[in-house]
Amino acid sequence: MNRIESVCYSSCISVLASFGVLACSAPPEGESAVTQGNQELLGDPVTGVNADLLTEAKAAFQTVESINDGVGPIFNERSCGGCHANGAVGGAGENIERRFGRFANGAFDPLANVGGSLRQLFSLGNFNNPNLPPASRGLCQAGNPTLCCIPTDVNPPQATVRDAGRLTTPLFGLGLVDAMPDSFFDGLAAAEPSAIRGVVSRVPVVLPNPGDPTQSVNSTRVGRFGWKAGVATLLQFSADAYLNEMGISTQSCFRGTNILAFAVENAPNAPGGSLAEGCDDLAPFQSAANVAAGIPRTTDDAVGPCDGSRTEIQDDVFLFAAFMTTLAPPPRDLSDQASVTRGQPLFTSTGCAGCHVTTTFRTPANPFPVDIGDGVETARVPGNFAFNPYSDFLKHDMGSLGDQIGNAGDSLAVTRQMRTAPLWGLRFRNHLLHDGRAGDVATAVRAHDGQGAAARDAFNRLNAADQHNLTQFVRSL
Repeated sequence: MNRIESVCYSSCISVLASFGVLACSAPPEGESAVTQGNQELLGDPVTGVNADLLTEAKAAFQTVESINDGVGPIFNERSCGGCHANGAVGGAGENIERRFGRFANGAFDPLANVGGSLRQLFSLGNFNNPNLPPASRGLCQAGNPTLCCIPTDVNPPQATVRDAGRLTTPLFGLGLVDAMPDSFFDGLAAAEPSAIRGVVSRVPVVLPNPGDPTQSVNSTRVGRFGWKAGVATLLQFSADAYLNEMGISTQSCFRGTNILAFAVENAPNAPGGSLAEGCDDLAPFQSAANVAAGIPRTTDDAVGPCDGSRTEIQDDVFLFAAFMTTLAPPPRDLSDQASVTRGQPLFTSTGCAGCHVTTTFRTPANPFPVDIGDGVETARVPGNFAFNPYSDFLKHDMGSLGDQIGNAGDSLAVTRQMRTAPLWGLRFRNHLLHDGRAGDVATAVRAHDGQGAAARDAFNRLNAADQHNLTQFVRSL
């Protein structure tokens, strides 16, 4: 896509370090939930968003990419909007990705040497690349020197955990969550009873946000995105999805550091980069100058050398993150006010609020912007904005409901941990739970286990009327 022009306007505003560490005190558990902002329609932006930025970012999010843009060799979708579409652009989706792995001596092995743990659902199949390098010619089919043959990714025979489902999650309000300081999540964990206390997931920041001076490459931040709370920033979430869901590889610069974590293609059941060169897609090869700067030749989109402490995030990655930053929380539905009123205290008394906390979140007074680099302010959520996602964003042991997928070396207990899913906007989703197995709230509650078992049992003990009222409350969020 074209270099951003309309977004990176010239009014640069200094970002003070104190902006990100202002106290975000939460009301006591049980305080009445606040109304989300001004009750925008689903998919609307939060207040105060730059209109030009929103237009460009939304267009990028909906753009359908092709093999000429870098889609492939294996992928799950061709656009962000193709996955995130339920209710409005940015919603949940029908797509359920698949993961695999195995346990060896009690430790999880993602089988990275054969492309794990993500198994992409589609491949480019057979296609001709007239610019195929000489060393790659004729490897697919005799007599057809420019043909590339890309098999479908499959579960390898050594995998003992297969087809673990991961449902596409909604993105509404995530810019507000991104703005919350780590200390807020520490406070949520400390306030929870020990029997159900969640784990604060601190993870490396692979792609920092240039607008946040507290972030740097490989610094740590509370992971708050993804089913395992393994992603710390919306920029990183965007780059990861661009590579692993669409197969488009990118390179960025951060304070002179060459970010190559998302620059190498995935290959079907093989380590990254093991395909014949030129058989990943039909995007142009990188220039000799970029290759000399350490950028892989097959990287689809790059910003170039990072000399002179250069900071620049690849355009599309920035725009995806900017679009997510602008999305307002889902509006509430109080059309069944009587049931909602009766169900609200049941949500707490059954223990649902233990993890799906009713605590009010509030953004810092001056949140850090999501920035493309070079000190230009871009997407920023409003300050002192109160919202209720009904999640602590912590990881909890879900027992048999856990998907047994983790990082290399994780114990079985760790792989059973799942991040608490936010409940706001749940009525706009067709599938519930991490693998989409549940089609309604009651079924999802009854599947809870581990630290969620007590709430499940309490729900099951309710009479039919109270169960209806509780589920209507959840559907109103």
